[in-house]
Amino acid sequence: MQNALFCFGLGYSAGFLARDLAAKGWAIAGTSRDGATTPFVLDRFERGQPLADARKRLADTTHLLVSIPPDTAGCPVLDAHGEDIAALRQLRWIGYLSSTNVYGDQAGGWVDEATPLQPSGERGRRRVAAEGAWLALGQRSGIPVQIFRLAGIYGPGRSAFDALRAGTARRIVKPGQVFSRIHVADLAAVLEASMAQPHAGVAYNVCDDTPSPPDEVIDYAASLLGMTPPPLEDFATAVLSPMAHSFYDDSKRVSNRRIKEELGVSLRYPSYREGLTALV
Repeated sequence: MQNALFCFGLGYSAGFLARDLAAKGWAIAGTSRDGATTPFVLDRFERGQPLADARKRLADTTHLLVSIPPDTAGCPVLDAHGEDIAALRQLRWIGYLSSTNVYGDQAGGWVDEATPLQPSGERGRRRVAAEGAWLALGQRSGIPVQIFRLAGIYGPGRSAFDALRAGTARRIVKPGQVFSRIHVADLAAVLEASMAQPHAGVAYNVCDDTPSPPDEVIDYAASLLGMTPPPLEDFATAVLSPMAHSFYDDSKRVSNRRIKEELGVSLRYPSYREGLTALV
């Protein structure tokens, strides 16, 4: 039987994985909110607009990836198609893309998958609830569900280079602030490794080895481009949108030991330095 991946939310990250798997002979399908044209067949899906005849559409799916974030009402995919998914006979793996914001603020300390989930914002609380709902579906259906808690994703077309070239990059300095990151190619490698050896009910942190201050990343990217970096700005006085401001609410260092020990993943880009150097 041919492996078949269906992605609810076949966007930037899922698209990178999908192209890798398509090159290996997998059948690929998925959804978008607007029915965008891609190399793959995409159905339109959003809350209030479910898939038509979902069980037939998903019948041959062997692997299901969910990258659509929860909204105020919960996970749109679960609410529309949870029972359809639980009834699929060929399904061998479900991956749910969550976020490291489920850990909340750790004042720059380290977290791993055993750290209690104490999100500091509404978006993090929604993620925790969605994780629990997907794990409950896995227990009820017997289908292996894995949770992937993603750090900040960067890669081709979505990196500090693009912000610098667009003139939108800022070097915001908040003492003690660090973020974790992951190159999209390494994210795809983690997902493929999990597909090859599912561990039902397990959560994985997906990040590189080197949590770093955000201003340091912009400075390094500017040096690679031969550009003068933007001026340093004090977080206390910087004018930021509510969304941008919220990213600085949490500071933590995220451990990626489990993806290495359980899945055997060797990161191609263990820090932003290797990742940005390869991109430039």
